[in-house]
Amino acid sequence: MTETWLLAALWLGLALLASLLSIWLRIATALSEIVVGAIAQLLIGAFIGGVTLGAGESWVRFLAGTGAIVLTFLAGAELDPHVLRRKWKEALAIGLVSFTAPFLGCTAVAYWVLGWTVSASWLAGIAMSTTSVAVVYAVMLEFGFNTTDYGKTVLAACFITDLATVLALGFIFAPFSFRTVIFFAASVIAFAVLPWLTPRFFKRYGNRPSELEAKFLLFWLFALGGLAAWADSEAVLPAYLLGMVLAGTVGKDHVLVRRLRTLTFGLLTPFYFIRAGSLVSVPALLAAPMAFVVLLFAKMTTKIIGVYPVARLYKSPKQEATYTTLLMSTGLTFGTISALFGLSHEVIDQVQYSYLVAAVIGSAVVPTLIANAFFLPRHLLPKGEKS
Repeated sequence: MTETWLLAALWLGLALLASLLSIWLRIATALSEIVVGAIAQLLIGAFIGGVTLGAGESWVRFLAGTGAIVLTFLAGAELDPHVLRRKWKEALAIGLVSFTAPFLGCTAVAYWVLGWTVSASWLAGIAMSTTSVAVVYAVMLEFGFNTTDYGKTVLAACFITDLATVLALGFIFAPFSFRTVIFFAASVIAFAVLPWLTPRFFKRYGNRPSELEAKFLLFWLFALGGLAAWADSEAVLPAYLLGMVLAGTVGKDHVLVRRLRTLTFGLLTPFYFIRAGSLVSVPALLAAPMAFVVLLFAKMTTKIIGVYPVARLYKSPKQEATYTTLLMSTGLTFGTISALFGLSHEVIDQVQYSYLVAAVIGSAVVPTLIANAFFLPRHLLPKGEKS
């Protein structure tokens, strides 16, 4: 256990450093954790050994995966049904074009410019089409946009984009089976029952030192996540849906949400974001950077071409529309998941996987840095956040 404790201390030390950097540099904590993870892996690999950071350890992967699941659940719980009823057309339009434009554009670039095979090109299109709910929600929470109609609409659009990504990956590379049917049926039953069960269960047994509410939610997140993995889907998908259907219960319980945020941002998400950064092979990118640059440029360009006009169509001011476009250009969870799926099923090779993962992680950093530095819509910031 000595090595485990020391490794945990190393990771939380990196998380603490990333938090300090985010304060000093005035950037989102999620982005500083990704950058710190990449630099730490580079330095440790150069001076000590490539495996010392321990990103492949089973407990690190579990904590990182749990962080992604709970963070995605919280993002879904922040959605306001009243806002969705008023803004569903805008969220649907932005979400669909945010998927379609890079999916087709990046597929074409991978095939015609990079010379990849047809299957590898389709896989690249899927990986590049994603929008990171985790990154967007972390940024929204940091600036307070998660409480505004604007933030809730963008988060809904992120979900539409990633749902389309999951469906494309399933239809093209992982045809639906009886497991998919079982997963879908069980999820429908759970999403129908839990909005009725949860408030009654919490009212009768909640508000105790044992933190029963958190255990209840984690049980369902893990159960549905395990069922999703068994059905060759992804655990974060039911987590987001569960957050949405429980928004009226969990989302309105500010004390519970605060406790979940403490657990998530204090322990879990640093493992997720730092591990994501550690997956980038900086020496490999420096040796042959063009494929990475081409993929990242293609994703951002196609997102801009697709999302910006739609945001303007729904009467968003130029600065606000640009900020929305750049946030929708981010990627992380589903992008890396899609790339790993392609590698494990031999759709792409190790080199192509490295380029895709690097481009996906680059898209989590570059658009968000540009957005927050030059296009932050300060008029939308809640009072007290505008300084």
